Amino acid sequence: MSTAKLNYNGKDYEFPVITGTENEAAIDFTQLRADTGAITFDPGYGNTGSCKSAITFIDGEKGILRYRGYPIEELAVSSKFSEVCFLLIYGHLPSEKELSEWRRQLTINSNIHESMINFFDHYPPTAHPMAILSAMVASLSTFYPDSDDDEQLDTNIVRILAKAKTLAAFSYKKTRGEPIIYPIASQSYAANFLFMMFGSPAEPYVVSPLLERVLNMLLILHADHEQNCSTSTVRMVGSSGANLYASISAGISGLWGPLHGGANQEVIEMLERIVSDGCNYKKYIDMAKDKNSGFRLMGFGHRVYKNFDPRATLLKNACDDVLKELGVIEPLLEIAKHIEEIALKDDFFIERKLYPNVDFYSGIIYRAIGIPTNMFTVMFAIGRMPGWIAQWKEMRAESGNRIHRPRQIYTGEAKREYVPVEKR
Repeated sequence: MSTAKLNYNGKDYEFPVITGTENEAAIDFTQLRADTGAITFDPGYGNTGSCKSAITFIDGEKGILRYRGYPIEELAVSSKFSEVCFLLIYGHLPSEKELSEWRRQLTINSNIHESMINFFDHYPPTAHPMAILSAMVASLSTFYPDSDDDEQLDTNIVRILAKAKTLAAFSYKKTRGEPIIYPIASQSYAANFLFMMFGSPAEPYVVSPLLERVLNMLLILHADHEQNCSTSTVRMVGSSGANLYASISAGISGLWGPLHGGANQEVIEMLERIVSDGCNYKKYIDMAKDKNSGFRLMGFGHRVYKNFDPRATLLKNACDDVLKELGVIEPLLEIAKHIEEIALKDDFFIERKLYPNVDFYSGIIYRAIGIPTNMFTVMFAIGRMPGWIAQWKEMRAESGNRIHRPRQIYTGEAKREYVPVEKR
């Protein structure tokens, strides 16, 4: 085993180097504090490996994303979301028999307990769908108690996956004051969601095969993305022994922020601002280059990918297909294309590796389908469910799993004497 040497306070220390399947190298500092009394300082954990994982591989320099070894480009166009869920959670592609039973379980577990439907009546119409989804997922634990039994865990996994889309669709219907639409067994996962979102008792919604396919792709593209903010949150909460429902609920809250799952909403709001300003996108390109303007070009660049986001490449074509079928003349898309065209040729953006990411196109697709802006992050959460579950399951299975407990560098006051209030 190779090692790395550290000289600290005039003394040499050696630490083992871990090499991953794809030759990723990591210096194992597990004993750093015990050996030296020091800790590493890495704000945002950008250079810290918090775990070993066999779920997702990303090579940001080459624009590679793989689930369990399978390229995202193949899964996104050839698989169904339900199949990818099984792959992420159980580590292998299901056989025909396994997939049939898996889909059956996802279908028969789609309904939520009737008592939970009353919960929706107590949220104000202005309640954000992410707040509702997080609370409702946590509430599932009161109806379906947690258990360490493998068979019961598998049942709870299916319940979360199956009910997430139902909870999301019901929350949308309640905010609009419309009657809820129950899921039906004849529809796929993606089609069932669209059916519950846009159907009505008076006029059942006929799901477009194209929209079903594109939504299926979107869910797959969001299914997992290594140790991001929300996934790390799921692992951290789960490390305390918290049940699956509580851990996933925490992940939903972690995803909520505009720097994470809410980024595609930020893209739409940026494009709307440009359209309302006369569609003068060149003005905003110039503003993005001016560090004093305070304007940021949303949907460009990524903390991990350094050349291109493979998910964005897939969504760009899907976006064109959706708008063509729906006959939508979308000024936001035209603005988006102009911005992309300039950014991909402009030295300013090329040097800074600012290219369109997955958020740049996903929001436009959701908007065209009819999904409101405040539901965008919910869509992300539905897609990310299998990744969170897989990560939680993997974390719990690790031997010697420890509760997550990062350290800190204290920068507050040194010890000082307390003075009673009457003497101050």
